[in-house]
Amino acid sequence: MYTSNKKSKFAKIASLALGLTFAGSAYSAAGLQTAAANQYATYAKTKNPIVLVPGMFGFTRLGTSGFGMDYFYQVLPDLARNGATAFTAQVSPLESTAVRGEQLLTQVEDVLAITGKTKVNLIGHSHGGPTALYVERVKPQYVASLTGVAGTFKGSKVADDLLSTSASSTLVSFFADNILAPVMTWAEGNPSLPISMERSLKSISVAGSTQFNAQYPTAAIPSNCTSNGATSINGTYYYSWSGASPTTNIFDVLDTGIGMLAPISYGHRNNDGLVVPCSTHLGKVIRDNYDMTHLDEINLMFGMRGLFSPDPVALYRQHANRLKLQGL
Repeated sequence: MYTSNKKSKFAKIASLALGLTFAGSAYSAAGLQTAAANQYATYAKTKNPIVLVPGMFGFTRLGTSGFGMDYFYQVLPDLARNGATAFTAQVSPLESTAVRGEQLLTQVEDVLAITGKTKVNLIGHSHGGPTALYVERVKPQYVASLTGVAGTFKGSKVADDLLSTSASSTLVSFFADNILAPVMTWAEGNPSLPISMERSLKSISVAGSTQFNAQYPTAAIPSNCTSNGATSINGTYYYSWSGASPTTNIFDVLDTGIGMLAPISYGHRNNDGLVVPCSTHLGKVIRDNYDMTHLDEINLMFGMRGLFSPDPVALYRQHANRLKLQGL
């Protein structure tokens, strides 16, 4: 006979599974975005499920499957076609690392319940990197691997510069908190998500990142730009990659707009428009100088990129294969 706790756990698993069944290749009951894995493909078929974690201003999908845009544009279905069991987490587009981390932790537990696995492979873009790191620090037993894609592990000076100017910070925060982010969460189907541009900026600033890393230290983050971080700790593996081009396609208006901030904050230093390569290093650095912008790294907008820039969808697919070969 079940105890009340066992009944509760069983009910949760059943409801999540039911949500996936009826959501098909869209959403589970927990707000997780997923796609049905090709059972006959093995190239990206990892031992543990993959959970993609959006960054600042992140989302799962804005709109519907018929008319909408994924944050990790075309990445999730491509992973599924190649055999991966993969999800995109739904976290606040603008919040502190800890708040987003707790949201992610709940969804990681949902993924474990849905799949019957004991670990996940976390892949976080931008602020999604530290968000995923939070989960790995508080529940290391849940994480088989952690990958940062232009992760703001040591912060973005763009955030520091915005915070240092009270007028611009107030104006940006008002627009983001009251117009842009609410529209995004509504379009994503979860307007109840908490929003705070100020807490988000502070979390990804250099000062905020330093404070976070002191509170949740890890040897996977190197002490300086010339040293290497630990590639594995207690069975958890760490990887990272990033771009180093502020602009790659002048017709990508959003990318070009973000790229205009880079010279103000970084001068002539290599950067992807929001973060320098050194700040993104975690564990085994696959590469930190791709001809990619901060949005190219997630295949936005709608796959627009430079003529000679690598295919970001292929990078995620290849990384899934890398994780598979590592037994993860």
